[in-house]
Amino acid sequence: MPAAKVVEMLVLSRKKNQSIMIGENIEIKIICLEDNQVRLGITAPRRIPVHREEVYQIIQNEKLLNHN
Repeated sequence: MPAAKVVEMLVLSRKKNQSIMIGENIEIKIICLEDNQVRLGITAPRRIPVHREEVYQIIQNEKLLNHN
């Protein structure tokens, strides 16, 4: 198994209704802050899949099982 790739993390502070842009066409906007949760709105082209991390992991695991 190949060694894990080291990736640096950019940490930003945002307030309600502020956004983060990824490239020219992906926007992540802070919609709501309540208790210990943040609600995000994501605008991205339809060709770019957007999933919660746990859903993404399930999809990746299914791809591995179907590939073997």
